[in-house]
Amino acid sequence: MVGQRVGYIRVSTLDQHTERQLDGIELDKTFTDKASGKDTKRPQLELMLSFVRSGDTVIVHSMDRLARNLDDLRRIVQALTGKGVHIEFIKEHLTFTGEDSPMAKLMLSVMGAIHEFDRTLIKERQREGIVLAKKRGAFKGRKKSLSQAAVSEIHQRIKAGMSKSQVAREAGISRETLYKYLREAEGSLEERGIA
Repeated sequence: MVGQRVGYIRVSTLDQHTERQLDGIELDKTFTDKASGKDTKRPQLELMLSFVRSGDTVIVHSMDRLARNLDDLRRIVQALTGKGVHIEFIKEHLTFTGEDSPMAKLMLSVMGAIHEFDRTLIKERQREGIVLAKKRGAFKGRKKSLSQAAVSEIHQRIKAGMSKSQVAREAGISRETLYKYLREAEGSLEERGIA
């Protein structure tokens, strides 16, 4: 019995496009995550791992779409091949079956390490670029979630006795973001000699 050809696609953000990853490849079923690859807690990845059966082939555009670090990559590939599922990486032209030679295992480790190293370099260059942009005054950081009027309203609600969790929920921000706004407001009051 020939197994199913199952595609796995991952993009990091909601506005990135998924079409190019497995374009033109015939698949029986596709699982698509729009999530960071920093860990393996991705809903469609977990569904795909529970869906596939012995004899199936999982097809992924490239190793970095499946996992960002070598440990996760090895773990996922071993979980799949341990179930009798083959995994094929289009960009790297590599297929793993579970009956892999020591050379195939080495290739998985080397290619995975290269992707992980490349990701580290990208993050380092990004940090350096932000530092340089800040020095030039071109980088202001992320845009604030709330307007000054909304921040004032938050303060009024908290003073009125509403819980911080409820205020954060209604404002559509995390509690940590709420606390940041509160700290900034306290600092501003102290600067003006009010607090």
